Amino acid sequence: MVNNLPGVYIVSDSIGETAEMVVRAAASQFNSGKMELRRVPNISDTDILDEVVRQAATNGFIIAYTLVISSLAEHLEEEAYKAGVVCIDILGPMLEAFKKMSGIEPRREPGLLRKLDEMYYRRVEAVEFAVRYDDGKDPRGICLADIVLIGVSRTSKTPLAMYLAHKRIKVANVPLVPEVNPPEELFQAEKGKVIGLTVQPEQLNQIRTERLKTLGLKGKANYADYDRILEELEFAHKIFKRLGCPVIDVTNRAVEETASKILEIYYRRLSNV
Repeated sequence: MVNNLPGVYIVSDSIGETAEMVVRAAASQFNSGKMELRRVPNISDTDILDEVVRQAATNGFIIAYTLVISSLAEHLEEEAYKAGVVCIDILGPMLEAFKKMSGIEPRREPGLLRKLDEMYYRRVEAVEFAVRYDDGKDPRGICLADIVLIGVSRTSKTPLAMYLAHKRIKVANVPLVPEVNPPEELFQAEKGKVIGLTVQPEQLNQIRTERLKTLGLKGKANYADYDRILEELEFAHKIFKRLGCPVIDVTNRAVEETASKILEIYYRRLSNV
């Protein structure tokens, strides 16, 4: 059977992805689903609409549109009617249904779905980044991160990195251990990017002791030894001083509270760039 689907102009005051997806889904139900598509995005004035209608009339094309700005949609419908061009409103019926059932006026702002999608994908990307560069796995993450958290074990580096990732901020974290030299990338990082985390030794001793219990380990492991904790914290503070980085004491702080302090530092740095 010969495929004789008409071509379609995709007209949008955003980028036209929604209309194109609907048109392709509909076309797939006819023969091979092949047709000519011409996308006309970012419409902001009626002159372009008039030209699209003229070309559609000449070429025997359909117009499928997602115009959330009412004046543009009305103009297109009127001109298409005059020219005898089939014109399909992709979003209008659903907008009206939502409006009718909710009593809420639509915002009529182009590109909102794309903005939401971009926010979602930035969040996913930040979460994946936090996992990839957790616990100093790859020092290259220091250069790529928005924020780098450093501190001894159990100072909430990983929970903070994940919390901030959900705010679309890429965070790497690096543990500080006396027996291991910190990566050189730390000392090459932009000033203010690296943030030190510290905690009172008594609380860290308690946290680590409980951690050992959950792992089924008993006895006085070096990990929870008080003198060892003091040694680690002293080493960490030497690194903080060498870097000249801001330091946050996480003692008795919820992750959200510490994250708020980190964000203050982060946005202050951005404003000074």
